[in-house]
Amino acid sequence: MAGKQKRHLEDLSVDEFMLSGLNSASEGESDEETDQQNGFNKPNKEKELKPEAFTTDDGKKGKANEHKQQLSRLQNKDPEFYKFLQANDQTLLNFDDTDSSDDEDEKKYHKLPSALEEVDSGDDDNEGQKDSEKSKKAVETIKVTEKMIADWKAAMKKEPSSRLFREITQAFKAAVATTKGEGGAQCRYKVADSSVFNALVLFCIRDINAALQRMLNLKPAKDQKKLVLPSSSPKWQKNQVDIKMYLGGVVQLLSCLTEATVIGAVLRHANQLVPYYLSLPKQCRHLVKQLMKQWSTGEETSRVLAFLALNKICRHKQDAYLNPILKQMYISYVQNCKFTSPTALPMINFMQRTLTEMYSLDTQATYQHAFIYIRQLAIHLRNAMTMKKKETYQSVYNWQYIHCLYLWCRVLSTLHPSDVLQPLIYPLCQVIIGTVKLVPTSRYYPLRMHCCKALILLSGSTNTFVPVLPFLLEIVQQVDFNKKPVRMSKKPINFAVILKLSNINLMEKAYKDGLIDQLYDLILEYFHTQHSSIGFPELALPTVIQLKAFLKECKVANYCKPIRQLLEKVQENSSHITGRRQKAAFGVADATAVAAWEKQMKEEGTPLSRYYSQWKKLREKEIQLEISGKERMEDLDLPEIKRKKIQEKKVEDKKEFKDLFQSDSESDDDDGELKIKGKKGRGYDDDYDEDVDPSDMSDDEEGGDSDEDEEASKVPQPLSSSALIKLAEGDDDLVEDLELSDDD
Repeated sequence: MAGKQKRHLEDLSVDEFMLSGLNSASEGESDEETDQQNGFNKPNKEKELKPEAFTTDDGKKGKANEHKQQLSRLQNKDPEFYKFLQANDQTLLNFDDTDSSDDEDEKKYHKLPSALEEVDSGDDDNEGQKDSEKSKKAVETIKVTEKMIADWKAAMKKEPSSRLFREITQAFKAAVATTKGEGGAQCRYKVADSSVFNALVLFCIRDINAALQRMLNLKPAKDQKKLVLPSSSPKWQKNQVDIKMYLGGVVQLLSCLTEATVIGAVLRHANQLVPYYLSLPKQCRHLVKQLMKQWSTGEETSRVLAFLALNKICRHKQDAYLNPILKQMYISYVQNCKFTSPTALPMINFMQRTLTEMYSLDTQATYQHAFIYIRQLAIHLRNAMTMKKKETYQSVYNWQYIHCLYLWCRVLSTLHPSDVLQPLIYPLCQVIIGTVKLVPTSRYYPLRMHCCKALILLSGSTNTFVPVLPFLLEIVQQVDFNKKPVRMSKKPINFAVILKLSNINLMEKAYKDGLIDQLYDLILEYFHTQHSSIGFPELALPTVIQLKAFLKECKVANYCKPIRQLLEKVQENSSHITGRRQKAAFGVADATAVAAWEKQMKEEGTPLSRYYSQWKKLREKEIQLEISGKERMEDLDLPEIKRKKIQEKKVEDKKEFKDLFQSDSESDDDDGELKIKGKKGRGYDDDYDEDVDPSDMSDDEEGGDSDEDEEASKVPQPLSSSALIKLAEGDDDLVEDLELSDDD
């Protein structure tokens, strides 16, 4: 009946839908009442314990009946398809839900288990046992001893194996973990003693590389320039995980060390392991980061070893590592040349030379980097020239900018001749000349000197004419060397480590002394780059004229002497070149003959080149002394002047005056006026000493203590009693008439 009364919801009206809902509810209630009347009282507990799965099973049974009815209706609606099912799938038509209904009836009733299980307590106990096992495993780590290291060492020498290398790698990982305070708790081994740590690290540094080569059966390449990568070994995949762990430990150890000698040993080991790092790109990137740090900020030995490793990586895998390493090295160079001092200058020069060597590996990549960074320098200069503000001037007039200019001059001069880099010479010269002309004042003469040095280097190495002399001779014209200095300086000004002079420096004598020395050095260096040129006499003529004018005007002998010597050497070289070229049989237009003549002159030598070689040796010694921080005054054995304290001087003066006026006892008793005079004299000296400020004492007063004996010898000796009486009585008084004026 229920199946027949079912109709689709869309066919029902609202009233019919409401009535059908009420009927179903009343039918449910009537069923419950009839069950209670027949005596089938179900307990409430069974209702509460009945799971939801029972309702789903009833639903499944109803769906099975519906499916069976649909198949029976299918015979009437589509007999052809029904015949097809009879022929191909009898199981679908002979569908019966008796088995499933029986199973469902069995599932309706809940069966109690034969034995109760304490689920919660058992799980807690199991978890506790697992935690205790884990903690025992964590606690029960193997402690590394020196005997174990000795056994590993002997086994490695005898026959290295993968299992043995894994144990050593685990121990090395635990040792490295102690450097960061982790204590190696997550490792299989534990290193608790410093002696064991040192022995393990020393063993790994010395023996691991050779053991790995034997274990992987790596044979050295026939060509030493080529590198045999361990990834080509058939045993590489088996040991890759352990090797990766060991390489990571070496990088971590390198980042934690502070002792220079230990860092040097680890860097040498890392240099040996470069082929393994090249086979693992991630570990290689970590290594490059640490090498860059050591190259830019480490000690001298560490810098050299780090550079060798970086150079090795770039030589064997240029495509992957050269460009990023060059970029990072340039950035590190700029960051570390912000401040320049006598101690930092050698490190900056080292970074310039090594970076130049890295750029020499690939001129195409060097051109791209040089073009970008020289253009960046030119943009800073253009902004400073157009905006004319203090901030823009400071963006150009600083050590980083000057050192970058000098770096690119060194790169272009070292890699010359190069057709790729030749176009960059002219823009770089223009940037440097623009830097000199930006603020052409006397305070920035040191910066001008640095720019001229860079231009001289670039001009001499690339055989390019750059007009450097006008910037140097301009200083000779602007500075008045005859004017006496206002201040005396204690030590000379080191132009190599300054860019700007203060107003006080401009008034010191050391300023003009330093200018003369710098002009002498730079003019001589520039003429040395052109000493064999066939046009040397014409090039030197303006300089000769201006130096002669300087010698006529300057009255200071110390300034005239070096300039006169320089003038003589330039004139001597000019006359030598003039005499030799008069004998030449070719014309000026013959470039090949001119080049051959200049080459011959350079090989034979000129008077200026011979003098320059001698001067350069002496100058280098002076520069080394300045870099080492030794002053020139220390080489002289000057006597030290010891000043006495004011209080001690007062006591000595009192004693001298007291002894000075001591006389016979009779004169002292008879004449009391002398005592009063002596007191007055002492009081005067005390007041004088108190008024003197020790900071205001000049150099002339320093010798006052040494002249005390002479002053004491000039003091008059004590007089006799009769002479003192006559002195006290004095001459007879003279009475004169007074003339009074009308006003009185």
